[in-house]
Amino acid sequence: MNTWTKIILVAFITTILVISGTIIYYRYFLKRSLIISTTTSLYDTGLLEMLEKEFEAAHQVDIRIISAGTGIAIQHAEKGDADVILVHSPSMEKTFLEEGVGVCRKIIAYNFFVIVGPASDPAKINGTDAITALKRIVDYGRNQTDRIWISRGDNSGTHSKEQSLWKTAGYNYATLSKESWYASAGSGMGATLVMTEQFSAYTLADTGTYLAYYKAGTISLKPLISQGKDLLNVYSVIAVVPSLPANKTIHEEINFRDTIDFIKYLVSDDGQQIIENYGKAQYGESLFYGAVKLLAQDSTSGIAQWIREYAFFNGTECPPEYRYNQNDLYG
Repeated sequence: MNTWTKIILVAFITTILVISGTIIYYRYFLKRSLIISTTTSLYDTGLLEMLEKEFEAAHQVDIRIISAGTGIAIQHAEKGDADVILVHSPSMEKTFLEEGVGVCRKIIAYNFFVIVGPASDPAKINGTDAITALKRIVDYGRNQTDRIWISRGDNSGTHSKEQSLWKTAGYNYATLSKESWYASAGSGMGATLVMTEQFSAYTLADTGTYLAYYKAGTISLKPLISQGKDLLNVYSVIAVVPSLPANKTIHEEINFRDTIDFIKYLVSDDGQQIIENYGKAQYGESLFYGAVKLLAQDSTSGIAQWIREYAFFNGTECPPEYRYNQNDLYG
């Protein structure tokens, strides 16, 4: 074997080794990233961290989380800064789908909002329903000089729910929110609860964040109104379309493949069990309830029907035109 033959052979073998090493590196060592834009309640309670840990253990994916109110979480996705969103505002979610940004929506969980306030309950709302409670808070607040109601005021899912409750109670929110007893925190749920504590006021909170802050001793506020159809809180996961319309900006690649795997994980028995059990050991009760089996039972009564009335679009959690050929997600 002459010198040139040896050189060519060594170069060939070296090239093969480099290529093989690169493939092994990318396949087994370099993780893909999956960017999740999520509502604060799923993040602050620690549920998403647990789901992240379990999913990453089974997939070669590095999950990165952006935590904000639902409105801002959706904005991140619209700008192409996220691959998938976890949110809880059906009206915003419907627009997200209709604008051609979101696809493959699945309802994954539910719990209830709570109206919390001081144990002394000066507005006397305990034992009433949500709408009656809001009316009593308005009547009480208009006769006080202090802040009585603290709103998140941040275009979150909780803020959206609050506005719909005021409307149902018969008030013009734009006018009501300018009254002296009404204050806007303009912040996340945790900060809003702390501000409510400081003023000995009332607020609307998601159950999970409230329990987390209450059990930690950060607040002493009591859950005065809980459960009930008006306070239903439904969580959904929505994928960002692989390619957005031409008038949208987007990062180079939407990780759609891992997004669909993540959605499938959330609706799987394993994912739903984590959601169902989360909080039991620490708080004595689940912070969230899985929605997949409940909806699959096709029940026409109770909470399943409430979810359909509140969070379905045209009779389904995701109309066919927004499923992006992922019909296997829907049975």
